[in-house]
Amino acid sequence: MFTGIIETIGTIKNIEKEGTNIHFDLESPITAELKIDQSVAHNGVCLTVVAIEGAVYRVTAIDETLKKTSLKNWTVGKKVNIERCMPANGRFDGHIVQGHVDQVGRVEAISEQDGSWIFDFSFDANSGNVTVEKGSITVNGTSLTCFNSKNGRFSVAIIPYTYEFTNFHQLKVGDEVNLEFDVIGKYIQRIIRGYEA
Repeated sequence: MFTGIIETIGTIKNIEKEGTNIHFDLESPITAELKIDQSVAHNGVCLTVVAIEGAVYRVTAIDETLKKTSLKNWTVGKKVNIERCMPANGRFDGHIVQGHVDQVGRVEAISEQDGSWIFDFSFDANSGNVTVEKGSITVNGTSLTCFNSKNGRFSVAIIPYTYEFTNFHQLKVGDEVNLEFDVIGKYIQRIIRGYEA
């Protein structure tokens, strides 16, 4: 379980394809604190550490993960938001984040607002996912609050700290992002809509 409070940024150093899987080697300031089999969120995607060598560690994404997230577009040199699992005695500074990306969204607009930034996102509303005004959303693993919630669209405000210490400062209009919708909202949605035949 994660909280959506990004700990640090990692840099992709190498990408290696093996069958339908892709191995990503990342360098990060917290590599020395990681251990093999540990779950770590990368832009909101929960991946398992499978190898560590010096300041670089390796995670593997399977085909299902690649199909449903933006990892398929990652390149060497890309900066990635990183968060380790929440300790059992930790605080929920963000919200309940599972590290299970629901779908990919797209940056529609970025506007500076006198020291902060407004990011507008779109997503395929046919997936059944919804946002709620002033509700929680996870964008690239970052816990944020939605506003301008509409069918398939929402906005978030990014403060200078978040802009600097996550990869939001690298996002451009048209970029894909990983979205994890609020888990409580997903359960309510399932109860209301039921299971599809």
